[in-house]
Amino acid sequence: MKEFVLSLDIGTSSVRAALFDHKGQRVEGTLVQKSYPLTTGGDGQATLDPGELLGRAHLCLRGALRAAPSTGRWIGGGVTCYWHSLLGVDAVGEPLTPIFTWADSRCRPDAALLREEFDERTIHTETGCMLRASFWPAKLRWLRRTEAKLFRRVSYWMSPAEWVQWKLTGQRQCAIGMATGTGLFNPSTLSWSARLLEAAGIRENQLSPVTDEAMSWKNASLFPAIGDGAASNLGSQCKGPDWGAINVGTSAALRVIRSGKNVMAPFGLFGYRVDARRYLVGGAASNAGNLRAWCLRELRLKASGEALEAALASRPPSKLTVLPYWTAERAPRWNEDSTGVIAGITQDTTALDLLAAITDSSYLRLAEIAGAIPSTQPIRWLVSGGILHSDRALKRLASALDSPLYRNPEPEASLRGAAVFALEKLGYSPGLLRPGGPVQPDKAAVDVFKSQRARAAA
Repeated sequence: MKEFVLSLDIGTSSVRAALFDHKGQRVEGTLVQKSYPLTTGGDGQATLDPGELLGRAHLCLRGALRAAPSTGRWIGGGVTCYWHSLLGVDAVGEPLTPIFTWADSRCRPDAALLREEFDERTIHTETGCMLRASFWPAKLRWLRRTEAKLFRRVSYWMSPAEWVQWKLTGQRQCAIGMATGTGLFNPSTLSWSARLLEAAGIRENQLSPVTDEAMSWKNASLFPAIGDGAASNLGSQCKGPDWGAINVGTSAALRVIRSGKNVMAPFGLFGYRVDARRYLVGGAASNAGNLRAWCLRELRLKASGEALEAALASRPPSKLTVLPYWTAERAPRWNEDSTGVIAGITQDTTALDLLAAITDSSYLRLAEIAGAIPSTQPIRWLVSGGILHSDRALKRLASALDSPLYRNPEPEASLRGAAVFALEKLGYSPGLLRPGGPVQPDKAAVDVFKSQRARAAA
């Protein structure tokens, strides 16, 4: 009888579920996806409705299980969810707040005040996180300042995945890896930071117990949710020091897994736990595919699809210098208050020039993050996300990094990663993936990108 695990991936725009066999291969016909809206506002709001998320999660779980092969046996489940997001609930688990995603930046003034109270480098060494709007300390300070009565009513603060699993199992648990994305947890000592809890105005008993031990659901082991970045690396098979994962979608991230008790990450990059023995080093860029979408919408380019790709491929390197801060930027500089800059425009500049230069600028951000990651050996980069639809974009990214790139053969890397995490904990060894590629950098473009990085830095 075949054995399989159920995997649930909670994202900022949709939730997905599927079954994977004991080798980590997705079971055909079991993938179910349901989307929901992200509520945004000009003041920096970026929230989700917890009820809608829970309803979509139920639909996906039921759909995947209904599609299970009759000859199979369900042995457990894994969950992954976006890091940093915050939800406040009452004593019985009823939501009192919306889900504040990492992108909700209304707490930027509170983050700035925290940086006046604490030395950010010291806090980064302690937590692996920056004192910025993405993380819980600033969000909690903001809520305490602006919604004092509501803040006092909240019994528990948690990630949306913890809440969904609490509703499923009746157990309230937080994975080690999820705790390290809050900005309140020390990933080396595996304990909450007393001084940051005090600064945020909450008590440790308002947070879920931290453990990677499984919960019981439908007579199987359901493991607490891990962060989406950790899951993406596991699902991409980037688990050793010589492989790193790059995801380029609406935003972008670049990550490598290290082993050890003490989590060490350069200032400006993150250091989050996968579990008690492994951690991630890397960085996330807020501006990536969203820049291309902005260009296509606002520049009203007539060409699209293959025609647009062909037009871009035939153009010489841009002479424009772009600082791509359309959205408050994260790693490695965390320019939350900076806005975008396009320098060098003349009357000969075309819409295609702008599109090429703006999208290239996001690749330079990833190159800067990659260059900041310490490594004693060359890193091979496995790429996933929407960028895989464009050969030209992959070539440009390879040139910006001055490194070959390999295509991720698993389109649902984070979903597979949650399954891999569960399989590992259950004692299984998932099979190997066969990456596609490599896509080699273009030597002439490498030199152009180096000069562009120098101009942008200046």
